[in-house]
Amino acid sequence: MTEAPNFFGFAQLEFAGVLAVADGRYVVRDGDEERVLVLETIGAPAPARRRRRRAREAEAGATPAPLPLTRATVVRAFAPFAVKEEASRWLGEATAAEDSIDGLVSEGVDVLNRALHAHAVASGDPHVQTLTPGRAIAVRIGYGSGEQVANGEFTMAREVDVHAGGAASRRQQRAEELRPQERLAAVLGGRERFDACETLVPRARADLDAGRTREAALQLRVGLEALLAELKGALTDPGHTEDMAAIESRRHEAGELANAALRGDLDAAQSEQLRELTGVCERVLRRRRVLRGQ
Repeated sequence: MTEAPNFFGFAQLEFAGVLAVADGRYVVRDGDEERVLVLETIGAPAPARRRRRRAREAEAGATPAPLPLTRATVVRAFAPFAVKEEASRWLGEATAAEDSIDGLVSEGVDVLNRALHAHAVASGDPHVQTLTPGRAIAVRIGYGSGEQVANGEFTMAREVDVHAGGAASRRQQRAEELRPQERLAAVLGGRERFDACETLVPRARADLDAGRTREAALQLRVGLEALLAELKGALTDPGHTEDMAAIESRRHEAGELANAALRGDLDAAQSEQLRELTGVCERVLRRRRVLRGQ
């Protein structure tokens, strides 16, 4: 007698264009949890024949060529459902609240970005792609049999809007408060330039959010030093003065965390310390942008 197939939950995101990682199935392990990343490019043009590239005259008003679509399905292989009813119940609960939706979508994007980062390091490409839910054309949460999800298909799924409500709205509100377009115009127009710490501290945050704590600790050490040098006396606001003093008093901690990272992985306490220091540095940068109206 043939056993009924197990069912697996997933998050599925579709992005315009082609990703650096080739189509296929990739097993992603995180401790005892195992997920499967399924990548499929839809509507990709046939590969061009190898020939000498020659410029040709462009046609004014020509219709842009259609873009292929990349579908990324992140299958939660570590949590199978024995029967369809159990999977259906999970889907209903998972999509009932914004927090659970955000968690599953973030889980999917994190796995995809992990694959993109691994590809960049393995290939020696310094230009790492990083994706966010807001860049997705479509996002789904659902479940399917093992055979279905292995091919990016499903038994049932629900479309979710990552641009409305919850964390998406908070991110949008925060971006509007900082008004980055004005700063962008000033920098591109040569009227202003970015400080080095404005690049280094966000890099530490990106590594930290991706679970790369060693890289984050090494990055923060330099970012924190740049921040202390570049933003000393940048604002007369009392909050700025207090945060700068706090960072100065904990300067040695950034060095110790970086030295620990050179020896190996950080433990839980060190990772929390790193997260806290990164947050203080980000607060300084955020306050300056807000108070300067940029």
